[in-house]
Amino acid sequence: MKPISVEFSAKVGEAQYREESVGLHSTQELFEFVAPGGGCEAIPDEVVNLKMSFLAPAHPNTRNPTADCAATLQIGLVFFTGPLAEIVQAAEQILDKAGRGELSESFRRMLHITT
Repeated sequence: MKPISVEFSAKVGEAQYREESVGLHSTQELFEFVAPGGGCEAIPDEVVNLKMSFLAPAHPNTRNPTADCAATLQIGLVFFTGPLAEIVQAAEQILDKAGRGELSESFRRMLHITT
């Protein structure tokens, strides 16, 4: 898997800020980032959205080219973009990890998950 780029956008008053983090190299690193105690907890309250971009796979899916089609999924204030298969897999894992309490409170807030 190629790196996942994470971009934060914040708005304080009339000023808007963008900061791009170092790429995460696997979904495991992504979920370590958004887990309790992970780097996601350092996101300031002023952040108005979080963009996670999954880069194209190293090898195209020849059996099902639709899996590589570009897609965007918005959950709360978080935008996931990239190949459709990557986005769907990440969404399934988010749902599972949210149910198990494996997402940080700050990330759950960004997703608008309150239970």
